Amino acid sequence: MARTPQKRKITAPPTMEGFKPFGIPMSTLEPVILLFEEYEAIRLCDYDGLTQDQAAERMTVSRPTFTRIYEKARRTIAQAFVEGKAIFIEGGNYHTDEHWYRCESCKKLLIEQEETEQCGYCQSAELRKLNSNG
Repeated sequence: MARTPQKRKITAPPTMEGFKPFGIPMSTLEPVILLFEEYEAIRLCDYDGLTQDQAAERMTVSRPTFTRIYEKARRTIAQAFVEGKAIFIEGGNYHTDEHWYRCESCKKLLIEQEETEQCGYCQSAELRKLNSNG
């Protein structure tokens, strides 16, 4: 019997919700999904320059599990580039220490230690929670 997958630790949400190819209307694009933990793997290795061992430790997973997450992320991004697809960053098997929100009024990303009902930038109450587990 397979054991329950361990939740991956994500330290920060992406500042955007995805990407789209330049020059193609969004209404005609088919999206691919990049999970939050896949985004985090790319961020840690390719942006922050960590080794896979260091990144795995930060995400609280084994190095082989990290490698699988990282390779899936690279394949997803490659598919979007080659096939001209949009990338949506959402979902996955992860946990965070903060609460993530996007203000629907000013579109700012909010990262809060405690749950909130108001945007700290524009004071709007139109917040959308990005992570299901704070």
